[in-house]
Amino acid sequence: MSPRPRPQPASQNPAILLVPGLFGSGPEHWQTLWEQQHPDCSKVELGRWDEPHRNTWINNLNLAIRQARRPVVLVAHSLGCLAVAWWARYAQRDEEQPVIGALMVAPPEVDFFPLDERVARFAPTPTEALPFPSRLIASRNDPWMGHHTAQALARRWGSLFVDAGACGHINAESDLGDWSFGREQLAALLREDLPGAGQLEFGRAGETEAGLSRGTRTPERRGLGHSLQR
Repeated sequence: MSPRPRPQPASQNPAILLVPGLFGSGPEHWQTLWEQQHPDCSKVELGRWDEPHRNTWINNLNLAIRQARRPVVLVAHSLGCLAVAWWARYAQRDEEQPVIGALMVAPPEVDFFPLDERVARFAPTPTEALPFPSRLIASRNDPWMGHHTAQALARRWGSLFVDAGACGHINAESDLGDWSFGREQLAALLREDLPGAGQLEFGRAGETEAGLSRGTRTPERRGLGHSLQR
């Protein structure tokens, strides 16, 4: 029996490009689950997941953005956030670039005492404001970047800062499933920050917009570890 075809994306919706970090996103990572659940979501193949190269990632991200052939919203996790920030530094000179917004989730510290020397290849952290609306979501106990550092980075990038509570590096080890809080933040980005960008029915019934938009504290998770993605 042939596999069931994946639903085609709605033409009025933007392409949601998921940008993983070091090691890529494994089968239990929320980015992988989002790709499986929604036809507008697709992961970007950056290449060299175990030995990331900054310019290679920037070029591959640029290729994926150009191939989308419609407005693009980026959803980056961990080191993927640095790839987006570096891409934006060069792309902001292009008035025709199609990215209309970004969700930046759990960016790591790459400048001072990074937990893995491979992420230091993306230093220095770009400090220019992103040329599109964005939200930076950070955990209160992320071992890869302190909470106050994440707040300062959000100010530099011109991003709305969202407190995700205590959930480690917001990866598969955080035991988040498909991460309903993040899905609602993406829906809010489209609804509130990008009017006219289309609607993705990502939020679940029963979650209040007011609480989520303030970054309501989520329950603490166990077994967080120091893995960037796995």
